[in-house]
Amino acid sequence: MTGIYIHIPFCKAKCPYCDFYSFKAENQQKDSYLKAVLLCLSDFSDKITGPVDTVYFGGGTPSVFGGERIAEVISFIRDRFTLTSDAEITVECNPSSVGEALVSHLKKAGVNRISMGMQSAVDKERQSLGRLSGKAETEKAISLFRQEGITNISLDLMLGIPHQTTESLKESLDFATKSGATHVSAYMLKIEEGTPFYGMTLPLPEEDEVCELYLETVRYLKEKGFLQYEISNFAKKGFESRHNLRYWKCEEYLGVGPSAHSFINGKRFYFPRDFDSFIKSPQPIYDGEGGDEEEYIMLRLRLSQGIDFALYEKRYNKTFPQNIIKKAEKFRKAGLLTVDSKGIRLNEEGFLLSNTIIAELTDF
Repeated sequence: MTGIYIHIPFCKAKCPYCDFYSFKAENQQKDSYLKAVLLCLSDFSDKITGPVDTVYFGGGTPSVFGGERIAEVISFIRDRFTLTSDAEITVECNPSSVGEALVSHLKKAGVNRISMGMQSAVDKERQSLGRLSGKAETEKAISLFRQEGITNISLDLMLGIPHQTTESLKESLDFATKSGATHVSAYMLKIEEGTPFYGMTLPLPEEDEVCELYLETVRYLKEKGFLQYEISNFAKKGFESRHNLRYWKCEEYLGVGPSAHSFINGKRFYFPRDFDSFIKSPQPIYDGEGGDEEEYIMLRLRLSQGIDFALYEKRYNKTFPQNIIKKAEKFRKAGLLTVDSKGIRLNEEGFLLSNTIIAELTDF
């Protein structure tokens, strides 16, 4: 099985915290991009002969690309690839760019999962992030999708954002769980160099407060039936993102578009963050071999399931390294993970220190 990721590098406006490759575009640029995406997909159609069971439109804001263009890409994938009958087809949307026409086109095209960038249900917090829509627009967008029968909806939340408190976070979590959403992604705000937020003095919570916001998110969502399956992702049973799980399980996928990465036939490659070069001639850049033991361990430890020794042994035809198990003992004693006969799994407190723990465990 393989997944396909389509990067849509267009937005109505650039958010001050965003480091993803995106910009505001005219219709002519969108039409040119559509042609380039179809050409690129065509080039890979004979290299991927197995079934495709996930398609994901990310960005940017794919909804500003337009429902008709998205539908054309999906139709092309159906024609040129072996798309399974139960394929998960996800489109990221911003509430401000969701209307009846878009929803209708997506439904007819077979889209069955929506990932919506809410960030916060508190309008003051959303405005501080440069978001164009508020709570009312989010409610309306969710309602439009549900009316069309697209009920698998994920909402994005951000933690540690300007003005956020435990009380305001609970307001956002309460909105998310009552909205009918089946999935919640909760990401900590990270100020990236080169973004407008970088170097600014912002009214942000302290680091220990952000940690408490994260743990409160885990506790609250668990009480509401959203199980944590990855560091930042929570879902009702059976509604985990199948496409994103592919990344964390170190499975193969094709990424199309400037800044998109791929992992096909054991090799990693990517397209440069350059719209014009992609339009003229989409040429991926080789990025080395992928799927080695270190990478596999690093990615699997992001999952609540963690590392399954049996799966590791089946994949690499060898027993799991004893030296890593010994290293993990220190973190087990500190109450940050579990080590048993089945595998290694980080807990909620461990996820807060995941970068440090994973770096030490994968220091071969």
